[in-house]
Amino acid sequence: MPKGYIIAHVTVTDPEAYKEYVIKDTPILEGLGGRFVIRGGQSQVVEGESHERHVVIEFPSYEAAQAAYNDPDYQEVAKIRRRTAQSSIILVEGT
Repeated sequence: MPKGYIIAHVTVTDPEAYKEYVIKDTPILEGLGGRFVIRGGQSQVVEGESHERHVVIEFPSYEAAQAAYNDPDYQEVAKIRRRTAQSSIILVEGT
């Protein structure tokens, strides 16, 4: 079965407040089967435009990634991200 991924491209606008999101989202997403593959770190845009920070979270399936994103507890915490950052969130089926 193909894995599923949540891919986030984020530009943090309030770093102090964003820390609360990171602290709270991690146990929720890991508890829903997620494994952080990429979380920040050095990056370079070689074509096009992008946000400053990139996150890839792997799940056992695409359906698990969808369920994690739509989970009510995660959506409550996502409100913090929406207030403290600009982001694009993409759900992807892997190989």
